[in-house]
Amino acid sequence: MDAVITYVNGLDPEWQKDYIATVGMETFMDKRFRDWGTLKYLLRGIEIHLPFIKNVYLIVSGDTQVPEWVNRSKVNIVLHKDIIPAKHLPVFNSTAIEMYMHRIPGLSEEFVYFNDDFFPVMDCSEEDFFKNGKAVMKLSPMYVAYSLYDKHVKNSDRLARRASGTSHFVTYLRPQHICSPLLKSKCEELWAREAAALNASISKLRTRDNFNYYAFCDYAYFTGSVIQKRLSKKHLSLAVSSPDKLRDNIINPRAKILCINDVNMSQDKYEAVRASLLDSFNHKFPAKSVFEL
Repeated sequence: MDAVITYVNGLDPEWQKDYIATVGMETFMDKRFRDWGTLKYLLRGIEIHLPFIKNVYLIVSGDTQVPEWVNRSKVNIVLHKDIIPAKHLPVFNSTAIEMYMHRIPGLSEEFVYFNDDFFPVMDCSEEDFFKNGKAVMKLSPMYVAYSLYDKHVKNSDRLARRASGTSHFVTYLRPQHICSPLLKSKCEELWAREAAALNASISKLRTRDNFNYYAFCDYAYFTGSVIQKRLSKKHLSLAVSSPDKLRDNIINPRAKILCINDVNMSQDKYEAVRASLLDSFNHKFPAKSVFEL
């Protein structure tokens, strides 16, 4: 079983140059591209709490995106150009990048996809993610697609239903918002069946017509390759969670995976919250992992 992580540092001058040249700085969103400095703690969490992970792959747009502390002999660096067709580059849309994760050379059949705001904080087992060759995840029915994110989820459900020959229904499925177990073969099958639609959906920035990687989750479910079970997790938003609450959930967790969602905030608040967050994570994971120099 492998782990795949997507990562972006919006403060990287080389990345900013490409962004401005492609789409203009007026569309830049600090929240989406801000680096909190927590990637090393995600990696420490994987080493301690997911010791069964064989390989870790870090997907970045270019070499300047890789933090200088990363041990490249232990972390496999995957550049966008390694997996995404040149005609789509550069791309600043995470949903588009997710469509190509399964093309990582050497990637195992079973892999777990992490956004960089998911943190293992308690011991996990292999069967939390895969059992008897099937992915373990919870999918819930939804009715209305209010947000852009919901629209992507609904698009993905409809695509997976069509590819699998499953009838449309009034509801659509949304997988649990958590690190996700994916089957490489199911990703390849969906692409083989819906290449035209998937290719047409790729855009440099998010649009209402995008799919997201939930299409792979849904397709695995509709083709009988999912065991329905919820993974233990806690979701915290920086909009409403106090530093004390964040610290308590990091140091004294009650769920296996902690998700910490960024929000728009002033620079002063960002710096204060960031300092508190890093201090809490360093208390939880004080020792360097093999993934660090």
